[in-house]
Amino acid sequence: MKVSGKSIINLYESKGDLKYSGEDITQLEHAWQCGQLAKEALVSPHLQLAAWIHDIGHLLSKLEGTPTLYERDDQHEVIASKFLESLFSDLVCQPIALHVKAKRYLVTTESSYFDSLSSDSVRSLRLQGGMMSPEECNDFIQYPFHKDAIQLRYWDDLGKRSDLQLPDRQLVLSELEELIEVCS
Repeated sequence: MKVSGKSIINLYESKGDLKYSGEDITQLEHAWQCGQLAKEALVSPHLQLAAWIHDIGHLLSKLEGTPTLYERDDQHEVIASKFLESLFSDLVCQPIALHVKAKRYLVTTESSYFDSLSSDSVRSLRLQGGMMSPEECNDFIQYPFHKDAIQLRYWDDLGKRSDLQLPDRQLVLSELEELIEVCS
């Protein structure tokens, strides 16, 4: 698939209603919630877009259902960043590529962080490598975009509220499309 803003919108139109296992929200609801959290934080449009599309790798995955349920790490962060790199700069792609490492880092460095994870995030954490070693933590903080990835990770965890009503679907997709145009 040739990567374009339209192909990203098409993915959310065709697969955005897929539910996360163990979460009572869809892929599009999660993307929108994360994007709104980034927007409220007044971060750059690039980091806002990263928040919106950080899980697009799940939509691109060839694996059926929720891979963690059958002990598979779909490496959605790798799939996403490689898919997006021809269209967006590192300002978008690197926080996405690092958001799983950010989860591992936070579990290791913040004693209460693990308790805030959803059941699917706990399941995937084990498959993604679990807690980091001191060397891995040191390596992680050397990445230029590690702070953005940590912020993205917090939004990822907070953007799973089933009590938030998604506005009109076309309005949501138009907002995403505008952000894509700004960052392309």
